[in-house]
Amino acid sequence: MITTRLAQPGRGPHPEHPHAIGSNVPHTPLRPMWCCRADGQPWPCAQARLLLWGEFDRNPAGLTIYLAGLMYEAMRDLYHLNPHDGPEPGALFDRFVGWARNGRRAGDSAGREGGGAAGET
Repeated sequence: MITTRLAQPGRGPHPEHPHAIGSNVPHTPLRPMWCCRADGQPWPCAQARLLLWGEFDRNPAGLTIYLAGLMYEAMRDLYHLNPHDGPEPGALFDRFVGWARNGRRAGDSAGREGGGAAGET
């Protein structure tokens, strides 16, 4: 049967990357604010980006898919916390997916210097 109604998406992937090394606090998101547990910066912080880039080094498509799922979860959490003036969708895309999509490394301060806006073609 053909239908135009889509199923409601599930909760998405569980944010378990990147893992801690030794007794250090892992650079994982603290939900529902989506800040880093280790340094309090917006997640993914620079260190989390480095760790994620290393874990997904041979699979950039997998990294992008993983980050897109987490972006969906972050949107749900952040808009639930602040429904009237939540973060801009383009800013969330740059924060979660844009840096990986454009091959940016962690030291690129969220990838804003060279353009790379969400609507850029």
